[in-house]
Amino acid sequence: MPVRSSRRRSLSRAALVVALLALAAGASGCAQVGDSMSSAFADPAKYELYDCKQLETERKGLANRAAEQEGLMAKARTGVGGAVISEMAYRNELIAIHGQQKFAEEAWRKGKCHETPPATPAATPTPAPTPAAKGSRSRSGLR
Repeated sequence: MPVRSSRRRSLSRAALVVALLALAAGASGCAQVGDSMSSAFADPAKYELYDCKQLETERKGLANRAAEQEGLMAKARTGVGGAVISEMAYRNELIAIHGQQKFAEEAWRKGKCHETPPATPAATPTPAPTPAAKGSRSRSGLR
């Protein structure tokens, strides 16, 4: 009987090792997806009819969203099990944002768009101080 028990244990351990290796291989494959899959999460025709002004606004919004998402991922990584939570909760959204950015950039280049220079405020002349009227009193009541 002891021989059968040890054989079962070694088979179950071997099965466990194989299962863990398969899980690790699958997880490492997901880690390699990254930017190559980003276009799968975005509509390639979304930005075809946008003009340059719309594209500029969209590009800025996407950059802000990506920065916000990356900040959330960094914040999640600080906690216990944070790397797993970060990947599960935020990675797909970040990949989708990167895909949208890619297509927006392609439309930007195709449309030969240029950044709008920041608006400079017009110089407004400051009004000259008005001279005090003759005979007016000062606040202290003395002249």
